[in-house]
Amino acid sequence: MNTVLNGVGRIGSGVILFFQSLLYAHTIPRQLGRIFYYCYEMGYKTFPIVGLMSLFIGGVLALQTGFSLQAVSGAETFLGSIVGLSMCRELGPVITAFLVAGRVGSATTAELASMKVYQEVDALITMNLSPEKILVLPRLVAIALMMPVLTIASIIIGWYGGMFVSEYVGFISLEPEVYWQAIRDYVEFESIWDGLIKAEVFGIVVVLVCCNDGLRTVGGPREIGYSVTRAVVGSMMLILVLDYFVTKVTI
Repeated sequence: MNTVLNGVGRIGSGVILFFQSLLYAHTIPRQLGRIFYYCYEMGYKTFPIVGLMSLFIGGVLALQTGFSLQAVSGAETFLGSIVGLSMCRELGPVITAFLVAGRVGSATTAELASMKVYQEVDALITMNLSPEKILVLPRLVAIALMMPVLTIASIIIGWYGGMFVSEYVGFISLEPEVYWQAIRDYVEFESIWDGLIKAEVFGIVVVLVCCNDGLRTVGGPREIGYSVTRAVVGSMMLILVLDYFVTKVTI
């Protein structure tokens, strides 16, 4: 029962934190330096691992699907559509969000938890500087800008990973033209748009959960590690839960 109440309390405080941050939206033009810095940290530095993971996920998806389709004559021509739609609607946004939670979320929680434990957040409040304005809002804006970019990159790289496998694996040996034609025939802009909506929701949720858990850290240095673990695990669970509901709305 206490676990459920704590979970509800974390969600409630995260929602409050979101709206408190939005109250300072008019300060965004004056915080462009911070926003660009977080865009670099959250987007540019996360891109290599997103690209590498997406390449292999697209390849594995093509490998498994091609192995299943080889029993049906001519069915391998649909391989491009399966990889294309899977990367757009599900794997691209979810995998990107997981990697953002693991890399960006953990770093964010650790930083804010350290500031809270060592009373730097209290110092900001004493100087009449809101933590929501200085620490949370720039991160929310940055992740809102970077998640679509990372997700589109993940989708495209995943497509190429599927193409390499479908062309060079012996039991598939699908011509690239056939693969890309299937993507053009079955992947519509709406599918990509649905994936980008998911990515935006997941990215904002990850940043909110991690900022909230970091700012709620109480105790000594040991609590910093607990907060990081709690934030990353909570983010990933919320990603999967929200994935179902967003899919149900956009399908």
